[in-house]
Amino acid sequence: MPDDLFKALADPTRRTILDELTEQSGQTLFEICARLSMKHRLGISRQAVSQHLAVLEAAGLVETRREGRYKFHDLNTAPLRQITERWPTHDTPEPEERTP
Repeated sequence: MPDDLFKALADPTRRTILDELTEQSGQTLFEICARLSMKHRLGISRQAVSQHLAVLEAAGLVETRREGRYKFHDLNTAPLRQITERWPTHDTPEPEERTP
């Protein structure tokens, strides 16, 4: 799982897709393509975006749900939390110790 996660995050287009899902979760493929084209000036095909979403979904960063004919994509940050919890820092004081 971590290898898939790092592979998914290595691509700048996939990171941009995650940024867009952070701004507005629950977007369709059409909405994501429109935002990438209009906001980021990315000339990328719908099929390419679909493939990027498949990689993100395989890494657990994107979850999908169907409502009628539409498929919505939602951001899932749980895999990112697992990564940050893997290497905790021990030199950061506890919140109680910070207050004077």
